[in-house]
Amino acid sequence: MGRRVRGLSTLIFSAIGAVSALGVAPAHASEGGASLYLLGSGGPGAAVMPPLEGVYLDNTIYIYDGSAGGGKQFVIGGNVVAGLDATIVADFATALWVPTTDLAGGTLALGVALPLGAPIVDVNAVITGPRGGQIAVSRHDSTLTLGDPIATAMLGWKTGNVHIQASTMVNIPVGHYREDQLANIAFHRWAGDASLAVSWHDPKAGWDVSGKLGVTFNGKNDYTDYNTGNEFHLEAAAEKTFSPTFSAGIQGYYFKQISGDSGAGARLGAFKGEVIGLGVTAATNVVLGKAPATFRIRVLKEFEATNRLEGASVFASLTLPLSMKMPAGAPP
Repeated sequence: MGRRVRGLSTLIFSAIGAVSALGVAPAHASEGGASLYLLGSGGPGAAVMPPLEGVYLDNTIYIYDGSAGGGKQFVIGGNVVAGLDATIVADFATALWVPTTDLAGGTLALGVALPLGAPIVDVNAVITGPRGGQIAVSRHDSTLTLGDPIATAMLGWKTGNVHIQASTMVNIPVGHYREDQLANIAFHRWAGDASLAVSWHDPKAGWDVSGKLGVTFNGKNDYTDYNTGNEFHLEAAAEKTFSPTFSAGIQGYYFKQISGDSGAGARLGAFKGEVIGLGVTAATNVVLGKAPATFRIRVLKEFEATNRLEGASVFASLTLPLSMKMPAGAPP
């Protein structure tokens, strides 16, 4: 894979970056404060699809640290708690298969992500336990655990410098769920997300301006009898390419829960959440062996949180192809 392949790498890996780190944050509204759509995972090139058929791999290390005021209450694992502080260090491995670049005039991609995480949760008080008993002591919980696998599908089109992508992902509740515990990354419920992204990606000018919006539809956790409400998310990013190997920009997101939580387990009522996040991102393109690869880092800070933790996140991603179907006449 020579210079021609390296020239394609920005397109290839900005596309995979749109589905990197599909999974759960230790956060904020809904049951356990967790959302299927990982805020900050959208960014530059959100709608750009891989231009070549093949199999691609993204591995993202994700770190989040957030807290809420001492009097703010949350429901986690059936417990009503106050004074919540949560940290997660997680690894999200995502495999993406592009079987065709000519389906309904666009490119189809299918993928699966598997999260492995170490959530750490501290609370000042457990006000009501999962069995209804009153407890008034601080509590710490941590674990290393597998989350739910997430299946995703994307269909994207390109006309000139404009890229459009429709995507969906489904949470499959077969991960390790720790009943009655504070620290979890598995949902123990079905959930799905539908999103639409648009990118203006101009390789000659070196600019990418992208936006992505979507709705997450949440199911019921049968163990806790908690119906999580549906959620809206919006992301935007602008990035400048300064050289063939380096780019940097800004990105942000807005999250709002659009329907309330319900069920016997929703002890705090509708508990609709809202938050804004802003941050920076940078990427470098390299060649590992003979394969083009992209390293990307994102750092985001949250503001104006309602019924959510407020914190900061760091993403560190590596994306590369496992195999690609090269066009005729391309160098070996």
